Amino acid sequence: MESAAGAESNGEHEIIGWFEDVSENTGYVQTQTLCRILELNSGVEYLKKWLGDINVQEMEASALESLYTSLVPLASHADLETYIQRIADGDTSPILTNQPITTLSLSSGTTEGRQKYVPFTRHSSQTTLQIFQLAAAYRSRVYPITPGRRILEFIYSSKQFKTKGGLIAGTATTHYFASEEFKIKQEKTKSFTCSPEEVISSGDYKQSTYCHLLLGLHFHDEVEFITSTFAYSIVQAFRAFEELWRNICSDIREGIVSSRISLPKVRKAVSDIISPNPGLASWIEASCKELEDKDWFGLIPKLWPNAKYVYSIMTGSMQPYLKKLRHYAGDLPLVSADYGSTESWIGANIDPSSPPENVTFAVIPTFSYFEFIPLYRHNQNCSSSIDDFIEDEPVPLSQVKIGQEYEIVLTTFTGLYRYRLGDVVEVAGFHKGTPKLNFICRRKLILTVNIDKNTEKDLQSVVEVGSQLLGKTKAELVDFTSHADLVKQPGHYIIYWEIKGEADDKVLSECCNEMDACFVDQGYIVSRKTHSIGPLELCIVERGTFKKILDHFIGKGAALSQFKTPRCTADEVLLRILNVCTIKRFHSTAYG
Repeated sequence: MESAAGAESNGEHEIIGWFEDVSENTGYVQTQTLCRILELNSGVEYLKKWLGDINVQEMEASALESLYTSLVPLASHADLETYIQRIADGDTSPILTNQPITTLSLSSGTTEGRQKYVPFTRHSSQTTLQIFQLAAAYRSRVYPITPGRRILEFIYSSKQFKTKGGLIAGTATTHYFASEEFKIKQEKTKSFTCSPEEVISSGDYKQSTYCHLLLGLHFHDEVEFITSTFAYSIVQAFRAFEELWRNICSDIREGIVSSRISLPKVRKAVSDIISPNPGLASWIEASCKELEDKDWFGLIPKLWPNAKYVYSIMTGSMQPYLKKLRHYAGDLPLVSADYGSTESWIGANIDPSSPPENVTFAVIPTFSYFEFIPLYRHNQNCSSSIDDFIEDEPVPLSQVKIGQEYEIVLTTFTGLYRYRLGDVVEVAGFHKGTPKLNFICRRKLILTVNIDKNTEKDLQSVVEVGSQLLGKTKAELVDFTSHADLVKQPGHYIIYWEIKGEADDKVLSECCNEMDACFVDQGYIVSRKTHSIGPLELCIVERGTFKKILDHFIGKGAALSQFKTPRCTADEVLLRILNVCTIKRFHSTAYG
């Protein structure tokens, strides 16, 4: 009889073999994927508007692909919003899909500044399970997992609610955690999450985090890797651990859940797992006292000695947390998780040994129909803003070129047609015939006063350089955001920092000047020299300010699993929090 380990190996071999096959001939696979999407949704209102009464089943595949891309226009979320809102309000006619849409994903709202609905169907959960299994199979080649071991997962559901039309709405992660596919993952993967469903879906991220940590330590010698959707969640959890470890030790010693866990279902679920363990509590206590003296460097391998790696999304807006994550991880490898969005999964990390800064994502050509808008810089010799790029006509996945930058366009099984995702990627290479993408940034400008154009990536680069000066002190950057202040004239940028530790005013003033001088956008430089943009302002906010921002978004329905600190905000509530919590202000003298 075949062993469980052998069966799992066969499963991994099968899914990798499947991916190798679909990657071999991506042009054909993509054409068939588009045909399948159009056949499933033939005659829906949105497509009928552009394709009329064309019978897609009778058309030859390549001709249908050409017709579709020539007649259906590129669209943004704003172009589809009225259709999606009708669905949310209870219109059951075939608007975007022939399959009834009963669930809507709610984005976190941290990227665009407001939450938006995106259709979510069984296909969404199925592709999530598929990409998780594929990525796990590639990871197991580098970091083999022992059957029956556990995963310390910092995962969180948020509350689902019903729209005016009775549809279930919530975050994509919440829908997935409630799906049959998640149950399949929990039952059939080699490792099991440390926390029961009651902890994951508690609705109180602080209580969930405490229980994740408590149970993770209860099973400390069984944990094979540490994971969360975003790197932010892992860093947030271990920052909390620095404050909570004594309470957790007490719970483990006594086998009784702390009174800070007030939710009855969560208390019972955790109480049913833990039992008094004075020996483990003493070991954790001694380890934590040692770690405190090292500023918690190497926390993860010290407390979870059998962990092989840390796994999470670490690209884009998560990159600022890499330094702190590496501090906690010590010599343990950081493995970047896969590339997707609320709208669709895009690519898998099939090279898990690559450091997060160099990670690429191999596009999975069966998940959606992909097009790519080529982007060309006006001036190849300067680091111009993304919105200074010239666009060319979209090309199919099979025609992208190495070294070229593109914006991704999606046609999905869930009713999004030629949808501009807003992500800018570079083609770094190919796996068989499918491109391997390097995520560059979100295309949306976040800082602009007049002719200046700066993206999230530009801001992150500036903050990284400025915060390096904190190395002169015992302070470190916890988190940051920004605001383009147009009320005071001339308009200027404000960057808000929360720091841990002490930094004297002279160093912080240097940080402010350094950041102002480091923006490379020519529009900004010229505007600063002519004083049509005022001096950059650095605001230091009190400790805990960014937790208040997190609580604000959680209160609006976001889940911690998909939370991303907004890197620029015009939200009046957030600005009120930031300004009330500001304890120091510095103004740049970089341009005199």
